[in-house]
Amino acid sequence: MPGPPSRPLAADQRGNVLASFTFGTEDVLPGGAPTPMALTALWHRGAVVMVHDRFRSQWELPGGLLEPGESPRQAAVRELAEESGQIPDDPLLFVGYAEFLLGPARRAEYGALFTGRALRRRRVETDDEIGAVRWWEPATPLPGRVSAIDAYLARLTLPDGPH
Repeated sequence: MPGPPSRPLAADQRGNVLASFTFGTEDVLPGGAPTPMALTALWHRGAVVMVHDRFRSQWELPGGLLEPGESPRQAAVRELAEESGQIPDDPLLFVGYAEFLLGPARRAEYGALFTGRALRRRRVETDDEIGAVRWWEPATPLPGRVSAIDAYLARLTLPDGPH
């Protein structure tokens, strides 16, 4: 397996890096690092749902850590509902695995990326973790700070291909 590229695909303000992305099969896990998280890019009429994380003070894709015994797919569905209030209208599609290098120690982890569509936008109540939910059209800016890593991953899943 080749190492990460010398230049990251994206980086955030906290020093985390998206080192590589591997399109693939859900049951073929990448080697060399754990896969403790899952993210979802849910689309509705050209816009992807983004959540504003209060702790990190930035817009992100819904997602998070797997709970004990949970698959990445189960975590993606759960986190999508918990953070954004949205439910996909069809089963989520697996896109691939993102390789992250986290923090100053550059700890390697993988995250599973899923995508799907919503036929309608559901209302959501904010909570201690999520301060707001927005549908973002990637050609337009979001107010405030946006995770460059999550924006990159969202663009990978654009219904008409990455831009």
